[in-house]
Amino acid sequence: MYTFESILQRIEKEISGLRFPEPPQSLYDPIRYILSLGGKRIRPALTLMACDIYNNDIENAIQPALALEVFHNFTLLHDDLMDEADKRRNRPTVHKKWNANTAILSGDAMLIAAYQLMCSTQTPYLRQILDLFTRTALEICGGQQYDMEFESRMDVTEDEYIEMIRLKTAVLLACALKIGAVMGGASPEDADNLYAFGINIGLAFQLQDDLLDVYGDPATFGKNIGGDILCDKKTFLLINAFRLANTEQKGILLDWMGKEERDPAGKIRTYTAIYDTLRLKELTERKIEEYYDNATRNLEALSVSTERLTVLKEVCDHLMHRQH
Repeated sequence: MYTFESILQRIEKEISGLRFPEPPQSLYDPIRYILSLGGKRIRPALTLMACDIYNNDIENAIQPALALEVFHNFTLLHDDLMDEADKRRNRPTVHKKWNANTAILSGDAMLIAAYQLMCSTQTPYLRQILDLFTRTALEICGGQQYDMEFESRMDVTEDEYIEMIRLKTAVLLACALKIGAVMGGASPEDADNLYAFGINIGLAFQLQDDLLDVYGDPATFGKNIGGDILCDKKTFLLINAFRLANTEQKGILLDWMGKEERDPAGKIRTYTAIYDTLRLKELTERKIEEYYDNATRNLEALSVSTERLTVLKEVCDHLMHRQH
């Protein structure tokens, strides 16, 4: 079986070898740029790891893995534009380095390139993985729409938030795992269990992000602590803060909303103090553990030896205990 490091090396080699039709070079330079910024590459890695569980020959899974990474970066490019973000992995975002129109058009080209890569897969399962990929792409758009709508709502429930992050984050991890399993020759039951595993890990992963934004170490988190607080993002912690807070605490939270420019550090301190009082760190950690336990049961249901799951388990354990 392949190690996680060898899978990552293969992915980076394949990404660096991607070629796009030219001219115009100006359409593809932003694509090369965002792909060069790096990242965890966890989605293509999950595809190859899932394939490797069932088949030591992962070659036929390379193109779908690349398709998922190109698609993921397309979503980041457009998300950055919608969020008006200045930085991505400590480098200027595409719309800042070029302009908004370039970000839109190059992002569209990335989506098409992702489909080209997926369609170039030599497999009798092409229709199945294309259907899954297309459904996932639409679900991610739905998740992004919910996320935008939540910005103007003060009554977002925990269940609504979980559904939003399922669509925006978890379904692509689940898609990556199921495509890899299908390409490796897994049974339909195993492929579905790996999909469910991806959903549970994805939900835990996003809740971990919410937690790190408040309680992470600035030296290792990779971005400023409290970013979600400053932009009034409806996270698991803020939603539960409004659910559990008393009248005085709610009043304090509402008074600070939209006023990060007044005293950013003060706003972060105030929110964090209320989160501490309401024990929201512990509440979030319990929720993360719940999804992680569900994910463990999904793996236990697979019809393969535990030895073949070692690499996947190690990677997911690392994701759950990460500091960035």
